[in-house]
Amino acid sequence: MNQKKHHKTIVLSDIHLGSKWSKAKEATKYLKENTCDTLILCGDIIDGWQLMRGKKAKWKKRHSNFIKLLLDIQHDTKIIYLRGNHDDFLDRILPLQFQNIKIVKDYIHTSNGKRFYVIHGDVFDMVTSRYSWLSKIGDVGYTLLMWVNKYYNNRRLKKGLPYYSLSREVKKRVKASVSYISDYEKHIVEIARKKKCDGVICGHIHHPEKAYYDEILYLNSGDWVESLSALTEDYEGNWEVVMYAQEEKVVEVMKEDKVPEKVKLAI
Repeated sequence: MNQKKHHKTIVLSDIHLGSKWSKAKEATKYLKENTCDTLILCGDIIDGWQLMRGKKAKWKKRHSNFIKLLLDIQHDTKIIYLRGNHDDFLDRILPLQFQNIKIVKDYIHTSNGKRFYVIHGDVFDMVTSRYSWLSKIGDVGYTLLMWVNKYYNNRRLKKGLPYYSLSREVKKRVKASVSYISDYEKHIVEIARKKKCDGVICGHIHHPEKAYYDEILYLNSGDWVESLSALTEDYEGNWEVVMYAQEEKVVEVMKEDKVPEKVKLAI
């Protein structure tokens, strides 16, 4: 049994429960192995777009298990759930708080004397905020890319190779995508600066990142569709991007070689 690791704060986003591409099982396992004082769910936790598309039932037991885990841990963990564009159905009830769970549009996370503006980030995406119809067409194209990703990784699995996000690599190599990510980061950082915050925490673009823009710390928690990533904060206020695949490799190393080594990837 793996030993649990405790953090001051954990940030997850873009789990897309209700989508067949959601790595809900892995996200649930991660939260069972990593506890925290505050859990920030930074939008698109539930994929309302996918749930409404077609007639076939898409909500699976693994999706329910993640929600059940949240209800279990909220007794000891403060949970902040931010509305994303795929779970925009929450607009009708915001803001809402029940027990130790708060559902909001944005949030100020204060830690170690620093202020972080927390938001999903879709409102700073011109396509999503101004042309929602175009965004939904793009969502269909993204689904096709994920189909290719699925079959590619099935072949890798048969060869004994680890999971590799083909769709993420495609986005990294496309110039327009790289430019879009850069513009998104600069825009959202400027908003944090105007709000007199020391940093910004977001999701939305499925691109985990930790970077400084002058004095502003930009943190993106990535996703649990392609990247399988999270943000963690320790009690000294240090932030890291953690890749689930890397954590799993550490478990295998410890089983085989008994090496008590922790691997984290900071981007």
